[in-house]
Amino acid sequence: MIQHLKPYRSRQWLANVHQLDQCVLCGAWGIQAAHSNQDRGMGQKSSDVLCAALCLTCHHELDNGKHLTKDERRARMDRAIVLTIDQLARRGLVEAAK
Repeated sequence: MIQHLKPYRSRQWLANVHQLDQCVLCGAWGIQAAHSNQDRGMGQKSSDVLCAALCLTCHHELDNGKHLTKDERRARMDRAIVLTIDQLARRGLVEAAK
């Protein structure tokens, strides 16, 4: 059984995500740090490291959109989180511990 832990919070992580400027899904300028909604209740955010650099349109579509199924929205969000971490690492905004 997986124990649900308190979400990890990091202002620095979120500040780094905001430095990315472009949506990792569509390339639009101007992003929000969009948190994953998976395994969270209404009004609860996941850990800050589980967020993606998304434009307002992509963020809305993944949170509330009607064009994708719930599973498709989750898969796209997971992909966006991976792409965000990749961009953070490429820009030197996050590194593996030595």
